[in-house]
Amino acid sequence: MSAVVVVESPAKAKTIEKYLGKGYKVLASYGHVRAFPKKDGSVDPENDFAIKYQVIDDKKKRLDAIDKAMKRADTLILASDLDREGEAIAWHVAEVLRERGSLKDKQIQRITFNEITKKAITTAVENPTEIDMKMVDAQQARSALDYLVGFTLSPLLWRKIRSGLSAGRVQSVALRLICEREELIKAFKPKEFWTIDNECSVNNAAFQAQLQAVDGKALTKFSISDGVSAKVMARRVEKGTFEVSDVQKKQARQQPSPPFITTTLQMDASRKLGFTARATMQVAQKLYEGIEVDGELVGLITYMRTDSVNLSDDAVAEMRAHISSEYGAEYMPDKPRKFKTKSKNAQEAHEAIRPSSILRTPDAMKNQLTADALKLYTLIWKRALASQMSPAVLDQVRADISSNDLTLRATGSTLAFPGFRKLYIEGTDEPGKDDNDRLLPVLAVGDAITIKEANAKQHFTEPKPRFSEATLVKELEANGIGRPSTYASILNVLRVREYVEMEKKRFVPTDTGEWVNKFLVSSFGAIVDPTFTASIEDKLDAVANGDSGWKPVLREFWAPFKIAVDLAADAERPSEATEEKCTECGKPMAIKLGRYGKFLACTGYPECKQARPLPGKEGEQSEPEMTDQKCEKCGSGMVIKAGRYGKFLGCSAYPECKNIQPLEKPKDTEVPCPQCKKGTFLEKKSKRGKIFYSCSCYPKCKNALWNEPIPQPCPECKAPFITRKETKRHGKQHVCATEGCGWKEQIED
Repeated sequence: MSAVVVVESPAKAKTIEKYLGKGYKVLASYGHVRAFPKKDGSVDPENDFAIKYQVIDDKKKRLDAIDKAMKRADTLILASDLDREGEAIAWHVAEVLRERGSLKDKQIQRITFNEITKKAITTAVENPTEIDMKMVDAQQARSALDYLVGFTLSPLLWRKIRSGLSAGRVQSVALRLICEREELIKAFKPKEFWTIDNECSVNNAAFQAQLQAVDGKALTKFSISDGVSAKVMARRVEKGTFEVSDVQKKQARQQPSPPFITTTLQMDASRKLGFTARATMQVAQKLYEGIEVDGELVGLITYMRTDSVNLSDDAVAEMRAHISSEYGAEYMPDKPRKFKTKSKNAQEAHEAIRPSSILRTPDAMKNQLTADALKLYTLIWKRALASQMSPAVLDQVRADISSNDLTLRATGSTLAFPGFRKLYIEGTDEPGKDDNDRLLPVLAVGDAITIKEANAKQHFTEPKPRFSEATLVKELEANGIGRPSTYASILNVLRVREYVEMEKKRFVPTDTGEWVNKFLVSSFGAIVDPTFTASIEDKLDAVANGDSGWKPVLREFWAPFKIAVDLAADAERPSEATEEKCTECGKPMAIKLGRYGKFLACTGYPECKQARPLPGKEGEQSEPEMTDQKCEKCGSGMVIKAGRYGKFLGCSAYPECKNIQPLEKPKDTEVPCPQCKKGTFLEKKSKRGKIFYSCSCYPKCKNALWNEPIPQPCPECKAPFITRKETKRHGKQHVCATEGCGWKEQIED
């Protein structure tokens, strides 16, 4: 048998060819080989959603290489990744080769594997299957939906808001979640409350306790609502005589988290390593494709796009043996731990993300991996191994400390047995908020307690925090929006399109993002609704499971979507009303969004084209700052204003006088302009911040230089001035400013 094996990545190809040996030629498709043409009509709703594909330009030579190799082979083995995208890639490769006539009288096989190890590859080749057309149909339906939304909504955004914008079926829902959270934060009104936090001691051991009850009545969060009452209460506590009145102890067993799936890997890499979802997947891809270890190419982890928490029996056996030898029998449970997959449509045949061999410890790999790769590998290795370790045992303590009319409460815990926590603790989105992590001294009923200090502490209720990458991924997954494999690209698109900014590693919508969201919610509320998007995912899963056809999904989506598009096309361009009147025609001014942000424009457009920048941040009017300078045109005072390119001086008599000047007067080089012989060269700054030199008689004289003019004659041609120039190749030089004269000299630093 001679066979051509097609995988997605070239790194993977080298490894697999070495494993399979003679008779197998392994080539890479480098991902998808066909796509929709980048023009309208690639998916035709008027023709029952007929789809047109074309070979991607830079994939033609890849297909030519596969085509050429097939002439000497009798079998095509399609070994693309084991998800929907991988299944579609396998189908597209086979379709192109079939159209070329390369598969006549040839056998076609489909294989999948969860890890790039010799055993996994040979087992897959020995047990080939066929292309799963149900998964291909689900992928085609998803791609068609995304194409229809993108190619229909994006041009609408260009017309209604501004050019260069885009919308996406899942991307726009993620943006909506971010914007709605921001609206809640802006609308939130904090409420004040106070706590009495007490520094206590028993037998010279310090601990903390909080006031819990007064006169036998338990305090609620808002029982103490002002500082005066809080300070009075703190003085009462300091005057009291306290002893331990009750001690409650219980032992709790904490179970380890399951091994990583795609979303949990992205979340914990964000929390613990500060990685973006995109960076996490890029590093994981390299770990999966493998490196050379002891002279052998090997993949270090299993496939990183998975929603299953299953582990193979071989992997569990290897982990248990390692736990026993490295940590001892007490750290290994009596029987292997199995986890239940929460995702309702998870592919149970797949595995969780784990090391291909637990024996490749992070210490053993530290000299063979980059810093980021080692960090992520260590995270995956520890989480997988910890999932098979014994539970942690915690002794939890709650002590009530009472006087005649006051009760304090102290809570804490001690780690009786670390179990899996010896190796790994799952990250949290709000660290430091669990009082149970406090350590308490030994307390017994009747112990006298000394109150060292009673502190009245002011607090305010807080809104839900902005989304981080980890919490947004968690929200998307919880609502069934998109798929784990798409989250990294979705979050990246939001940043690239400048719909969001990152502030303290949290998503903050920009003006553009908020306006796009407002338009989409007002015109396509149902389409960008999280529940609707989740229902689409359920329907795509039904296609992948063979319970539904893919074209009915498209028909059901397109009908209401097309109606909404037609209505939105006739709607007015979005704007925000203001109370300001146009100084030209008297009509109301409105806030609109342009290429450089928000600006004020007359609602009488196009008859009246009056427009100007907003002086304050986010549309807030601010008082212009007066200066000592006078307008040379009308004599009014000049004020500092903010415009598209920064601050500038404008006449305070605007709009009657529209004189403007730069905030800082240009530096005069005192080098005469040889063109008009009237002005001198002034040092100025371009809109992009680059220094240049132009004649002071501008705009009558437009002579300008990029290089600094020096007031000394050229030794060669006697021109009145030379220029200072700097290049990477030649460094700093003086050169003649006259075209045609080649004089120059090097400048010593």
